[in-house]
Amino acid sequence: MGMLISIDNGGTLTDACVISGDQVFHAKTLTTPHDLTQCFVEVLRQVSKRIYGESRLASLLEEVDYIRYSTTQGTNAVVQRKGPRMGLLLRKGEQVSTLVRNENERELMQAMVGDRVGHLDLQQDDEALEAQVIAVVNELMSRGASRLVVSIGGANIAEDEMRIKRMALLRYPRHLLGAVPILYSHQLSDDRDDARRTWSGLLNAFLHPAMERFLYNAEGVLREHRARNPMLIFCNDGTSSRVAKTVALKTWGSGPRGGMEGSRALADHYRCKALVTMDIGGTTTDIGLVDGGMVREQRRGKLEDVQISFPLCEVESLGAGGSSVFRVVNGSIRVGPESVGGAPGPACFGYGGKEATITDAYLLLGILDGESYFGGALKLDRARAEAAILEKIAKPLGVGLERALEAMEKAYVDKIAKAMSNIVEHPAETSLLAFGGAGPMTACRVAERLGINQIIVPRMAAVFSAFGIGFSDIAHSYESLLHGGGESDLAGLNEQLMQRARRDMFAEGFRLEECALDKSVAYTRGGKSGSHKINGKLELSAEAKGGEDLRLQLRATKQIPHFTLKSIDTPAGDQAKTSLSRSVRRSGEPLEALPMYRHEELIPGQWGIGPSIVEEEYFTCFVPDGWRFLVNDNRDLVLTKQARKG
Repeated sequence: MGMLISIDNGGTLTDACVISGDQVFHAKTLTTPHDLTQCFVEVLRQVSKRIYGESRLASLLEEVDYIRYSTTQGTNAVVQRKGPRMGLLLRKGEQVSTLVRNENERELMQAMVGDRVGHLDLQQDDEALEAQVIAVVNELMSRGASRLVVSIGGANIAEDEMRIKRMALLRYPRHLLGAVPILYSHQLSDDRDDARRTWSGLLNAFLHPAMERFLYNAEGVLREHRARNPMLIFCNDGTSSRVAKTVALKTWGSGPRGGMEGSRALADHYRCKALVTMDIGGTTTDIGLVDGGMVREQRRGKLEDVQISFPLCEVESLGAGGSSVFRVVNGSIRVGPESVGGAPGPACFGYGGKEATITDAYLLLGILDGESYFGGALKLDRARAEAAILEKIAKPLGVGLERALEAMEKAYVDKIAKAMSNIVEHPAETSLLAFGGAGPMTACRVAERLGINQIIVPRMAAVFSAFGIGFSDIAHSYESLLHGGGESDLAGLNEQLMQRARRDMFAEGFRLEECALDKSVAYTRGGKSGSHKINGKLELSAEAKGGEDLRLQLRATKQIPHFTLKSIDTPAGDQAKTSLSRSVRRSGEPLEALPMYRHEELIPGQWGIGPSIVEEEYFTCFVPDGWRFLVNDNRDLVLTKQARKG
């Protein structure tokens, strides 16, 4: 097996994780939003230095088998409303107001579409309809539309949209310069809910251009260096596929899904009944749950409170990260959701930021070290951090610095724990997986609030979403509505989906016979979604027969290599020893020198007790009183809450 590379392109940092045999290498670089190809290449150069001792991009790409990639480009495009001006074509009599169900949708529709809406009368004969199509398309383009979405509601969605497509292709053939790109909603989804289907089409068309430009540029870099296989795009359903076979909408939220795929793999390996995840970055804390070995999903996902036709994993993004702004409002501390981002960043970064953040607080508490932060690449300024907290927190609260720091940590931990308590049903049977650059630092305090007694901090915590992407396989998913609602439709529909899967997997370089096939029937009953697997004969379960919105689902999966996790039954060996220490300010007590361990120097079987600190190049784990850590054979930290004596 050659090398496996996974890359997670975040809003502030771009992470890379490389697996070479039983070795794992990782690196980070600043994201370059003006040109994502730049940070894509740079993080590959950085990780090649870790492998070869010098930057050897060509050697790395010659040795790699698969590159799996996730990007926030689409997420940022929607958040910032930066994308093409959309035009929308509806059936005569249908109004945009019926597609808008909340204030977020109203604002987004105005930003993306505005007044660029046209209507078509499909009761006309072909000649009259063709003339109307030309007139409406020309009108929308004159209003500034650069991409169009056709979403025709009614009983015959596919037939009606195909009728329009034939006319549009005749008058606006694709080979002509300036031909307007048109997306037909039924080709993306056959969802009978007009609002969901239309929004899916609009968002996909909105995301498509920027995603396409960057991803094909990145593929060009790989071809120049003669990479063996095409780049794979990691999608928000936990699968990977070639750029040419990826739907833009499925890149939304793919980074957090990477973290959840890694969490699922660890939950299975560590035999966790329930695993709650806490991914703390600069701007947010992403919270998820792996329950019974499955990542929780919404059957119809929501993107910025806009419901779409595709499933999305349930990850809550809480406005509480390392760069979230702390303010005093009506005598209490409010955490976020505003963030200072990476620039100017927390006050201690010294880039001009003057707002108080938890990064500033942890620096003054002594948990973070100003010299070793971010691998020593960024020196933190204690004086600036102190000035910001005194001005923004201590002064408004009427307290000294020490009390202000305690109040900040409590408010931060309380906000995260309160959000997580909504999904932690049985704390004693739940483990906490803490990752992201800031996750391990707060993990024990959050676990104590929740009543959780076991924490796992993966060795790749700082790049865990990138690491998790590496557990994905090449796969394609399909579903189609059972129009008649009966078993007589299943055989024909199954053959249609199998043909699509055969074509797509052939384009990926595999025969369908090499792939694992999973079939199921999804349905709605009593307002709740359900499904049942088809293991042999094509038939409906009793529950499905009485349900609504019956759909045949198919997933074709070609397994590709993953990182192999080692045994979890690591026996405890010697207590870890260290000559290093860090002065930490603990509640109501003077600064105290706590033992500090370098994670890379710890070996499997070594253990230690709190209060202490375990530090890696890109993360810091604070182990309070009453907690014990063990380094297992995967080099993960397993922290357990110790029972009180007496």
